[in-house]
Amino acid sequence: MNILLNKLRKRSITFLISPNQDKDGNMSTLLGIWNTIQAQLFPSLEQELDPLSKKEREFIQVVSLLDLPKYMKEYRWHGFGRKKKSRISIAKAFVAKSVYKFGTTDILIEYLNGCKNIRRLCGWERSSELPSRATFSRAFSEFAKHNLLQKIHEAMIKKHCGQKLAGHISRDSTAIESRERPVKTSKVSPQPKRKRGRPRKGEVAPPKPRKRVELQLERSLEENLNDLPTVCNVGTKKNSKGYKETWIGYKLHLDCIDGDIPISAILSSASLHDSQAAIPLAQMSSERVTNLYDLMDAAYDSPEIHAFSKSLGHRPIIDNNPRRGKKILMDSATKIRFAERSSAERVNSNLKDNYGARNIRVKGAAKVMTHLMFGVVSITAMQIFRLLL
Repeated sequence: MNILLNKLRKRSITFLISPNQDKDGNMSTLLGIWNTIQAQLFPSLEQELDPLSKKEREFIQVVSLLDLPKYMKEYRWHGFGRKKKSRISIAKAFVAKSVYKFGTTDILIEYLNGCKNIRRLCGWERSSELPSRATFSRAFSEFAKHNLLQKIHEAMIKKHCGQKLAGHISRDSTAIESRERPVKTSKVSPQPKRKRGRPRKGEVAPPKPRKRVELQLERSLEENLNDLPTVCNVGTKKNSKGYKETWIGYKLHLDCIDGDIPISAILSSASLHDSQAAIPLAQMSSERVTNLYDLMDAAYDSPEIHAFSKSLGHRPIIDNNPRRGKKILMDSATKIRFAERSSAERVNSNLKDNYGARNIRVKGAAKVMTHLMFGVVSITAMQIFRLLL
């Protein structure tokens, strides 16, 4: 198991460096990890610590799948000067912040001071060893700069879900409110306005500007991601009752497979239409898992998204957007399968209600995404384990 208590060596408690390796250095199976946690780790910890609460057990399960030492090479201390505080311990503390839904880092530090179980599980034996708030902030900025949580999440999905066939991918987005000043959108159109009416004889009409969704079909995933706006601005959408809602911040786009497991995540500006993130999400998800059906609501109903889904060998099931025509209803069998799309809605709700997605105190797309990804990896780990029960 991971060094969940690396400060307890003085009391002869030793844990293996990597949570996913057996004695021969081979990667163990998910079932093996689960059995090790339940049969060996929990009893050992409860002998040394106080009885573990439900949240503390959840925290241990999440950390056991992250394999943090593998990603800490670029955060190691080099050169002269004072040695950095352990980034592994700080990363675990931020996982605890997400699992316990703490609103601020100050609340997290105060809790670590008073709760010896979580403090020692993170790697600090005494409260005097806890880093300052500024150190937590610097470490969080480093995690955001290097996309640490995105890399960890991708590795988790490829390892535990990539070799299995997923029935459905449910695609949806959710509003992310942020305490930032929105960036004003430019009113200057990049394309010249076309003249109204028919062109004169011999006059060649200028070509229509191509939509972003059309261009995405010809681009790579990296190019599509770089093209999406990520500044904080104002977003508007209709809720389930048909009323318009407005917020300042961002929009999180998620792909989820059966079992309510999020496999891909993209953060964009709040004003971006859902359909413009569908193809990049599909590209990202296709590199991680193999699935049969793509389930989307009416916001994604466009010929380009239909065509791209089919090009991946998938069957798109997208709710019809009538626009100015008549709505095309699904047959009964397709409607039953389309009901599986509620998986994405449950993940979005779980992320907001239980893993801190409503309490965004950082600024900038990179930091906001890192804050959200701590919740996403926690949900992913817990849902993967629940498949074993």
